[in-house]
Amino acid sequence: MDKNSKYLIVVLGPTAIGKTAFAIRLAQYYNAEIISADSRQFYHEMRIGTAYPDPEELAAAKHHFVGNLSIGDTYNVARYEEEVLALLDTLYEKQDVAILSGGSGLYIDAVCKGIDDLPDHDPKLRQSLKEEMKRIGLGAFAEKLKLLDPEYYEVVDLNNPNRLLRAVEVCLQTGSTYTALRKNTNKPRPFKMIKVGLNTERDILFDRIAERVDRMMEKGLLEEVKQLLPYRDHNALNTVGYKELIAHLDGAVSLELAVEKIKTNTRRYAKRQLTWFKRDEEIRWFEPTDLSGVIEWISSL
Repeated sequence: MDKNSKYLIVVLGPTAIGKTAFAIRLAQYYNAEIISADSRQFYHEMRIGTAYPDPEELAAAKHHFVGNLSIGDTYNVARYEEEVLALLDTLYEKQDVAILSGGSGLYIDAVCKGIDDLPDHDPKLRQSLKEEMKRIGLGAFAEKLKLLDPEYYEVVDLNNPNRLLRAVEVCLQTGSTYTALRKNTNKPRPFKMIKVGLNTERDILFDRIAERVDRMMEKGLLEEVKQLLPYRDHNALNTVGYKELIAHLDGAVSLELAVEKIKTNTRRYAKRQLTWFKRDEEIRWFEPTDLSGVIEWISSL
């Protein structure tokens, strides 16, 4: 098999832009299978709040890394890189094209560029930082990262304590910024990558976000969160849509305010996603309705 004649089409963009539907249409056109790069869709218990593909979508194209984990499972981006590359080896034995689709920039970069060789964890420093985060709160700890590495602060998921901990830890260990250490040379891949970015006007995107949050609530997101309360301390649930409703169930905010917070925090997350992706000059951007334009551009390559 000549893997150099194999292609990985990467469909990326901000949340709610329509990546799932677009990737399915591409998969049908190229007779390809889809690999999810949405790190929250890995967990089969989190369906409504992660815009998990519905049964019709899952039937329309073969999906991988969707619902493959349970909330209690231990998983990380390094394992994801290893497992996706192994899967691609298998897929490329029978087809020339595979599709990677999602909005988790770190996971997309892991497949396309590889994981950087960062220093090992320092157990004492890690424990000290965990205690500090617990003492001062997530927001104040994020400000600590902002002082150490303002560039990474602009793109990291500020609601993800593990990402914040790791970045601060590396900064303190090395005396360098996490950003600088993550700019190592890309690891070679035995396939060609085509990166398709989906985006639209900001007002339209924000309207899509609001409409999707309303649909999630209508589908039963609050009930889903209630069922997951026993797992509230797991990092997977420290996710937009879940943490706000957990706060409501704790009596901290009204349901109406919780829903508004979901919309606000989702908009902020979309902005951070776009900041992350805009750094990559290999991405060609399209409107999410322009399937024919994307196919024409891919053909030209």
